[in-house]
Amino acid sequence: QVYVVIKPNSKHREEVYVGEGGALVVHTKEPAIGGRANAAAIKLIAEHFEVSRMSVKLIRGHASKYKVFEIYE
Repeated sequence: QVYVVIKPNSKHREEVYVGEGGALVVHTKEPAIGGRANAAAIKLIAEHFEVSRMSVKLIRGHASKYKVFEIYE
């Protein structure tokens, strides 16, 4: 399980990095409307861990900026 803090609608470039406490921080340009930010986060996390998008599953936090993802290999 991977703990993630998502920053939707970010003016920064889209990126993934390890923040304080060991949680991943995901900056995405997509707004938190209709699951668009979640989809963008899945794409960025998959690229970060070099796995397919189908290997990344959102477990908890669908409507929160604090999320838990599971990554399969």
